[in-house]
Amino acid sequence: MSTPPNEPKIYHITHVDNLAAMAAEGWLLSDARMIERGGPRAPIGMSRIKQRRLALPVACHPGTCVGDYVPFYFCPRSVMLYVLHRSNAPDLAYQGGEWPIVHLEADLHAVVDWAKGQGFRWAFSLSNAGAFYAGFRASLDQLSDLNWEAIREMDFRDPDVKEGKQAEFLLHGAFPWHMVSRIGVISPIIQATVRETLGLAPQIPPVVVLPGWYF
Repeated sequence: MSTPPNEPKIYHITHVDNLAAMAAEGWLLSDARMIERGGPRAPIGMSRIKQRRLALPVACHPGTCVGDYVPFYFCPRSVMLYVLHRSNAPDLAYQGGEWPIVHLEADLHAVVDWAKGQGFRWAFSLSNAGAFYAGFRASLDQLSDLNWEAIREMDFRDPDVKEGKQAEFLLHGAFPWHMVSRIGVISPIIQATVRETLGLAPQIPPVVVLPGWYF
């Protein structure tokens, strides 16, 4: 048991080249829906793990699988971002490093309120949702089940810390673009690229240079 922050945030990482489609459509789509469309313009995940997530059940919502949900972490500077930064994982086709990767931040409570109002299912995992042993919850009253010390930890070489830090928030089907409260980027160059990419999108969150969110 650990104490969650008063205003927890959630973070989705994606390649800057994917932003234009997200903003134009007004949604971030789950892997299952993206695969139906032929995939994102700039995929950054590991194909083997993505395929596994398509079949892993989310126990608190019978009939759904992890790949049916849009995934978020509870922290920036995630373990997955480190994998992208290192570019040496055997199943990682993407080799572009962390520079083009952006963080989409949202407020957890605001998202859950929206999901309840719109009838969207949501859940969170206590560790990597792509692991066979992951446990799931679907109540904000159970946020203390997360290992918040691990989530906040910068050094995740300890296996237990690494597991806890990879906890995920999941929203079924699609995530509304208007719930993205800000976009964190690594440098002024990427900040300018994001602003140019989004152009005249109807809703553009603040784009903030946050090098501390990166390796």
